[in-house]
Amino acid sequence: MSFRREKYVPRGGPDGGDGGKGGDLILRATIRRNTLVDFRRNRLYAAQRGQNGQGNRMAGARGEALVLDCPIGTVVFDLDTGEVLADLDEDGASWRIEGGSGGLGNPHFKSARNRTPRKSTPGKLGVEHHIRLELKLLADVGLLGFPNAGKSTLISVISAARPRVADYPFTTLVPNLGVVRVDHGTSFVVADIPGLIEGASDGAGLGHQFLRHVERCKVYVHLVSADAEEGVVERWRTLNRELSRYAAHLAERPQIVVLSKTDLLEDATEAIAKLEAAAGSPVIGLSAPLHLGTDTLIRRILSVIQTPAD
Repeated sequence: MSFRREKYVPRGGPDGGDGGKGGDLILRATIRRNTLVDFRRNRLYAAQRGQNGQGNRMAGARGEALVLDCPIGTVVFDLDTGEVLADLDEDGASWRIEGGSGGLGNPHFKSARNRTPRKSTPGKLGVEHHIRLELKLLADVGLLGFPNAGKSTLISVISAARPRVADYPFTTLVPNLGVVRVDHGTSFVVADIPGLIEGASDGAGLGHQFLRHVERCKVYVHLVSADAEEGVVERWRTLNRELSRYAAHLAERPQIVVLSKTDLLEDATEAIAKLEAAAGSPVIGLSAPLHLGTDTLIRRILSVIQTPAD
């Protein structure tokens, strides 16, 4: 609220400027970010407030927007209701929270009957959201299998990814992405998902926190180790049960079944035949370190990815 007061200017009248609009808060997906770790350290963000209006009808400056970069594949959930507010699934995709509006200066309330209005309005608060961020990797192919099924070895053979490989459970602690280049202009992205175990859908082991990463995959490559103690068929069924319990639609996604580590068997024919009978589809015998079956697997993956969805 302000009035024009100048010498030789009688009845200057109201001249209070409007308040500036508060800055927007923007979540933006970018290829420059790979994790959400920054949001663990700081959980409260606010854009800059708008500046106050001034005399001589000078409006306040607009608050600067606050842009928070996050990795591609970030899903924004309402923390209270669980509603999906945004799915930032491509570079540059954004979600915006509007800043508050500025208040009105007293010139807005001048009238023929009220030449000296002593009224102005306060600015309105911006939108406030309590949100949860979840990262779901963007990959064409998800490698599934129990610990030590050979997933990390496979992705290191067919792509330039170099995950940690060792002969003990849970070598892979974070998902790894690799790009498989088939020929000029043709490639696909493979995600090495940390090993699942029985009960993963209930939170056992490391699997539960990573099952979300397979939700976007077009096809799953299910690796069953040839040295499975309980039998290759039972191991295949166990992991599929975990997928169904986590999300029923995932078990219906196209799946390529692979018998890995066939170099450990003198003859893998019988094990492959058992898996084919259970899966109802051809099974690929694979020895990634020896590059046996890798070309066949890549061609099979490409044919599934390039097949139009119904």
